[in-house]
Amino acid sequence: MNDVRELLGRAAADAGRPVISTEAVYAKAARVRWRRRTAVSATAVCAVAAGAFLVPRLTGSAPVAPQTSSVASSAESPAATGRAGRLTALLPKGVGTVEEVSFADIIKHASPLPPEPPRTGPLDGQYAVRRDGGVGYLTVDVMDAKAVKKKLNGGKPVADLCHPTNGEPAPDNCVREELSGSRVLTIWSDDMDYGDGTPQWGPELAARLTLADGTLLGVRDSTGFEADVVQGPLLKTPPLTRAQLRALVLRPELLPGK
Repeated sequence: MNDVRELLGRAAADAGRPVISTEAVYAKAARVRWRRRTAVSATAVCAVAAGAFLVPRLTGSAPVAPQTSSVASSAESPAATGRAGRLTALLPKGVGTVEEVSFADIIKHASPLPPEPPRTGPLDGQYAVRRDGGVGYLTVDVMDAKAVKKKLNGGKPVADLCHPTNGEPAPDNCVREELSGSRVLTIWSDDMDYGDGTPQWGPELAARLTLADGTLLGVRDSTGFEADVVQGPLLKTPPLTRAQLRALVLRPELLPGK
């Protein structure tokens, strides 16, 4: 159960957190345990490691005013191309400018960048969304049934994230839908308030779509993060509304073979 968040945010995990993954979590208690574990891992290594979401400040160090990275200082963002362009085509107008990014670069400043992780879905990746002077993030990650089974050590995903039976609290504002084709869609909100450390992630929405064959699609819809060096301030709200996130997760273009 401690690895559940990785099912929903593996993309983010590969680059500086553990999806959503990064990617997401079934319950806040599980997420807190995960963050404590990844904080230790992140301080032990400089390279990006799966499960490392942040590098905490050293105890007693003076706070440093956030600085905007060169990426955010450019006068104009480049037109969306490649995966970013294809994702943009699936989003409603007015969401903002979408650019594919690497959390290994913008969060951990890894140099050289680690090899690109294998992708299961055609649009798997990490994306910055710029609007109104702020920067939020979308992550898309697909795990096939084999990968899910391996991640859970042969176990099965929790049947109902909104009503956990292991004594842990349910995610906030959690809604579970049973859809046609034996699909299950779950969307919840997360204030991402887990104590000190950098980066500090802003509030987000998270979604998980479970397919009949055991495949999982996870999407994180984040207002951004705060750190010593950032691409821009937090968005006031996640890039997508709950309704827009639902519509995106149900797009077949996010799934393999589509």
